[in-house]
Amino acid sequence: MSWQVPLADVRFGSEEVEAVSGVLRSGWLSQGPMVEQFEAEFATLVGVPYALATANGTAALHLACLALDLGPGDEVLCPSLTFVASANAVCYTGARPVFVDIQGPGNLNMSVADVAAKITERSRAIMVVHYGGFPAPMDELISLAHRNNLRIIEDCAHAPGGGYESPSGRKKLGALGDFGCFSFFANKNLTTGEGGMVVTHDPQWAKRLRWARSHGMTSLTWDRHRGHAFTYDVVSQGYNYRLDEMRAALGLVQLSKLEQFNARRRQITGWYREELEGLTSLALPFLNELDNSACHLFPIILAPQVDRHLFMQHLAAHGVQTSIHYPPVHRFGYYQQLWPAGFDHRLPYTEEVAAREVTLPLFHTMTDTQVEIVVAAVRQFFR
Repeated sequence: MSWQVPLADVRFGSEEVEAVSGVLRSGWLSQGPMVEQFEAEFATLVGVPYALATANGTAALHLACLALDLGPGDEVLCPSLTFVASANAVCYTGARPVFVDIQGPGNLNMSVADVAAKITERSRAIMVVHYGGFPAPMDELISLAHRNNLRIIEDCAHAPGGGYESPSGRKKLGALGDFGCFSFFANKNLTTGEGGMVVTHDPQWAKRLRWARSHGMTSLTWDRHRGHAFTYDVVSQGYNYRLDEMRAALGLVQLSKLEQFNARRRQITGWYREELEGLTSLALPFLNELDNSACHLFPIILAPQVDRHLFMQHLAAHGVQTSIHYPPVHRFGYYQQLWPAGFDHRLPYTEEVAAREVTLPLFHTMTDTQVEIVVAAVRQFFR
């Protein structure tokens, strides 16, 4: 279907084309100098000493879980209102996600109170998802983690460039926990098609991440090509989670534009709110939060009496693509079989919001006319 307003859109300029073409002309395609530069500049953006590029965001999450030595019998507190990769990465290690509720329809980030209520002697970490690019309550979560000897993995798939105001000053999302994990999938604020990044402050964890990313090897082909090593040892179990040079080159150009992209997303988000806030049949989450957000998604919560399917059909008829973020993970067939039949995860707000959430289009190249089309279609439905 040809949409007047797609949910997301990717448009590259001549800078991206030239960057990738330059890599192809160089003849070095696997992890090398472009990846190193991308890692260095991304680390500077986030404000951390170590950043390691990965094949995708899920690989970044998995590497963080591996660095913590998660395994069978361990538990990680994780929202259910997230993309399934958050929970999948935990399960890859043999550990189990314990699903935590959100704060409510007004804030779709995890509830600190519910995290506290679900901590057990098996809890090892909290996986914090900054839903839609809006910062989770990190000060409270960090305090709770410290009191219970837990680690924090920030899932920043929605949040590159997002910030957080704390008593110690403003920091970038991804720099507050023990690990920050980013995705550069095709619909993300910064895209390389596929790709990701895991960041940390800790040199020992950085070393473990580096080994696990590439088969547990102590040196890479690029190291040997430059004469920095002649052979290698394998010191741990590892994976092939490397990023290639083409995507790194693309990421470097995208990184230079990220602040501009996010500013446009915030502008569109503010405009949507001005136009839709008065509608009584829907609610707007994160209404008082904007300046620190990366504004990856624009979710709305329909009133209970509104038929979501009819609403989405109406917008589709007007050429507007919508989506649902997210079908809750604990409802998926695979995850239901991990618990006894009828097990109550105690997620009342997640259940409520998941049945009523709709995501409207939001992307940095969205035109003013496209925003007007979406707003007009929403208003017409409620008239």
